[in-house]
Amino acid sequence: MNAPETTRRDLLCTLAGCAAAAVAGGCSDFTHTEFFRSHFKELSEDELTAIREKIEAECKTKYDKDVTVSNTPAREGVQFAYALDISRCVGCRRCVYACVAENNQSRDPVVQWIRVLEMDKEKGIDFEHANPYYDAETVPRPGHFYLPVACQHCADPACVKSCPVGATWKEPDGIVVIDYDWCIGCRCCMSACPYGARRFNWKDPSLPADQVNANMHILGNRPRPKGVVEKCTWCVQRVRDGRYPACVEVCPVGARKFGNLLDPSSEIRYVLDKKRVFVLKNELATHPRFYYFYGL
Repeated sequence: MNAPETTRRDLLCTLAGCAAAAVAGGCSDFTHTEFFRSHFKELSEDELTAIREKIEAECKTKYDKDVTVSNTPAREGVQFAYALDISRCVGCRRCVYACVAENNQSRDPVVQWIRVLEMDKEKGIDFEHANPYYDAETVPRPGHFYLPVACQHCADPACVKSCPVGATWKEPDGIVVIDYDWCIGCRCCMSACPYGARRFNWKDPSLPADQVNANMHILGNRPRPKGVVEKCTWCVQRVRDGRYPACVEVCPVGARKFGNLLDPSSEIRYVLDKKRVFVLKNELATHPRFYYFYGL
């Protein structure tokens, strides 16, 4: 006889039993967390509104600041993509710091969604010997070039396939998101991601009240709790409002490009049509929507 198929309900019931045992043993009150609400993708508009209002009230209490949490959906006829000109990037890391400020990332412990890798020009793209911790008075340093890496927003993301509870998925506009209330912190997605693009909150994030970005999205830059995985969302709170991601806007040399793949007149289409373009780890067939190119 074939074994019965395990459903999400079965999984939750099993986890609930484990949680009850943990509570009885004096551990954490797991059953009273937001984990046990319905999945984000299955919520009604009224339920989403209630969740947004709850997050806004919590932020007001914690940071003494009025915030707005949106749930702006993907627009029809839009497929976002990103391109980065490695012949222009100077390794200044302004993109990193703009991302931290825009997306309410933890300052202690430090959480950064973008890593800038310094590489030796003689060796070319060589991840084994890349240096993400370079410290220089001025950049670019002679004999080196720079390769920023963040979430690649793959068309066929390995992280999505690996998640046992469906807490991460690809949106219709190509942005790979995480439901932070549904994430159980198992870190399977971190193991599956070949680009090292996901971060885990090991402790309660520290975010100074005077540095809180009040323009938030429920699937994007709202403050994340301890014990969940987070990552770049291409500033979903900005791009779905017709703005560039913060890293694109701040780049002092114009190395970063962003736009709609379905728009023939967009800058991103021009790059793909006219430049030498490549993706990282093409052999894995994850089909990244993050393209690297040589503009010079």
